Amino acid sequence: MTSLHFSHRARSTPYEPDRLEKLVTAALPHCLQIARKHHAELASLPGIEITVLGARAMAKVHRDFLGIPGPTDVITFPYGEILVCAPVAAERAREFGHDTTTELALYAIHGLLHLSGHDDITPAQEKRMATAQEKILAAVLTFSSARVGGCRREPWRSGAIRRPAD
Repeated sequence: MTSLHFSHRARSTPYEPDRLEKLVTAALPHCLQIARKHHAELASLPGIEITVLGARAMAKVHRDFLGIPGPTDVITFPYGEILVCAPVAAERAREFGHDTTTELALYAIHGLLHLSGHDDITPAQEKRMATAQEKILAAVLTFSSARVGGCRREPWRSGAIRRPAD
């Protein structure tokens, strides 16, 4: 079974680390099922490292590895490392009417789905991935008795998690 390891390095943005870990841990079996179906990396990785970063650290990784300035929401490396940005999550959570922890969980699920064989390069891929991540997030929030805010379609932006239309 794939194990999850969490590092919490975003000190200035409040979120609930324990709740985030529970939500992502609950999402892992859903993503593993998809990964096995697609014979994707996640199915064979012994562990996944999920790190919550601040804006400055995420911007550095974004620039160093992707050549794009500024922070982004999530970066996934094929060897099983997922970086999520707490300040970006806090900003986006307000926009979508839910809390920062829920938004961070969505980003981690997005990363797990990349490792499960999903991609979001074309509009069709983007729609499939957005539908899958929202379905998994809703399932784990329901399971954990947490509340999900309304998710709406947003205009396409580089580095933005896509959400299916209402």
